[in-house]
Amino acid sequence: MAEPVRYDPAFFEALRALEAGSFWFRARNAMVMEAIERHFPLARDFAEIGCGTGFVLEGLAAGRPGLRLTGADAFSRGLAFARGRVSGARFVRADARSLPFREAFDAVGAFDVLEHIDDDEAVLVEMAGAVKPGGGLLLTVPQHPRLWSPADEQAGHVRRYSRKELIGKVRGAGFEVVAVTGFVSLLLPALAALRLAKKRRPAGASLAGLALPRALDAFLGAVMALERRVILGGFSFPFGGSLFLAARRK
Repeated sequence: MAEPVRYDPAFFEALRALEAGSFWFRARNAMVMEAIERHFPLARDFAEIGCGTGFVLEGLAAGRPGLRLTGADAFSRGLAFARGRVSGARFVRADARSLPFREAFDAVGAFDVLEHIDDDEAVLVEMAGAVKPGGGLLLTVPQHPRLWSPADEQAGHVRRYSRKELIGKVRGAGFEVVAVTGFVSLLLPALAALRLAKKRRPAGASLAGLALPRALDAFLGAVMALERRVILGGFSFPFGGSLFLAARRK
């Protein structure tokens, strides 16, 4: 199978060791859980497209024990880690541009996946076909094209999104957007300064930069928790290093 994404599968082992100890991955998991509870509380079947090492699915299995979980990924190496993490989930090796599902799930998600795929619109159409009518879509992507840096190249990104671009592509695939917000917003000035000041770094630095001293990681995690409370209160950040979107199939 030709790999449909620009991603180095050698990163999976490093990710597996990093995710639980990184404020960024923990905050994203919390955003996903809160979004399902808020927008799709009746969901019983959930599929993650591009599930990687299974960190998101592991969080959902712990937080929503009754949720039937499916993970799909193009890379067998990532799926091997995911199976070890979430024994009760179903896993499928699949090209996100041609998913083997039709109206099978109450909600689907792709978390920092679309930016790795040239034909992201085809993936969104496939996700629309995989979810039941009226079912949900959750996405996270890196935001602000002006923040493009060597770290994006090292991570295998094709693009960073503007809010307008992501909303337009989601609507074009047959979804109605119900919520969208920037996140990693309160930390954006530091992120922007770091990205715009750094020159080209060695391969893998984009992952190594997430391995922080425990005290700093805890502080940044507290900032992200505050940000999530603001979002839960109904505020949509117009800026942020990442973009979070929830939508419903028409």
